[in-house]
Amino acid sequence: QVQLVESGGGLVQAGGSLRLSCVASGRTFSAYSMGWFRQAPGKEREFVAVADWSGSCTYYSDSVKGRFSISRDNAESTVYLQMDSLSPEDTAVYYCAANKRGRMCDESASAYIYWGQGTQVTVSS
Repeated sequence: QVQLVESGGGLVQAGGSLRLSCVASGRTFSAYSMGWFRQAPGKEREFVAVADWSGSCTYYSDSVKGRFSISRDNAESTVYLQMDSLSPEDTAVYYCAANKRGRMCDESASAYIYWGQGTQVTVSS
């Protein structure tokens, strides 16, 4: 069992930045690839970014590529999402998730077995 707790969300103006954190507890964090997803009101949950167990493989959705950056600190059991140049379209609840296939950079939500409770990100225009 892995417990995931996100933090760092909030209200920011367009063009601003936020850094989300997700701290894991339970089983060995470094065994998992870690993803970030988001869900806006009235929309389906969508993939944002993923990092494999080492952080050497990362993958981003086209909508955030070049603006967001995922990283992880296995010693701290934490994965981060640095979000720059935010726009109102980035407004959503952001979730981190763990995939037991640690070497995979998978964008499918069905591959992830543990999820956090989410943190709200609101970008004002």
